[in-house]
Amino acid sequence: MKITGFQPLIVSPDADELISLFEDLGFVKRHEKSGINDRDLTNISMKDANGNRVDVTKGSTLSRDLTAIRMNVDDFPEAFQILTKHSFKNAQGYKLTQTSSSTDTLMVSPSGFGIVLSQHFTEKP
Repeated sequence: MKITGFQPLIVSPDADELISLFEDLGFVKRHEKSGINDRDLTNISMKDANGNRVDVTKGSTLSRDLTAIRMNVDDFPEAFQILTKHSFKNAQGYKLTQTSSSTDTLMVSPSGFGIVLSQHFTEKP
């Protein structure tokens, strides 16, 4: 299994303010995906001139920000197994988020640390 991306992810009810902050810090929007999990979730991927990345997700149902690490991998099942071996739990129970370009889920450690595990693909498996 190879990690192909590793960056912070912030889910916020005030995502527009965070996006504005990161734009002022030199980040630009690179990609936007809406309607995630058939819910009112929109993810904006941002990148600066040095290659640093941050993802901001608009999550209107939250009362405060949630911060996690987005970890993109080339083998979702293997990475999922490694995380569960280290006591991480799927925050969605047995569900995985499937979109036209990725499989994702939030994995949470016993202490509350979150990793959004993701595998991108060009064609849906």
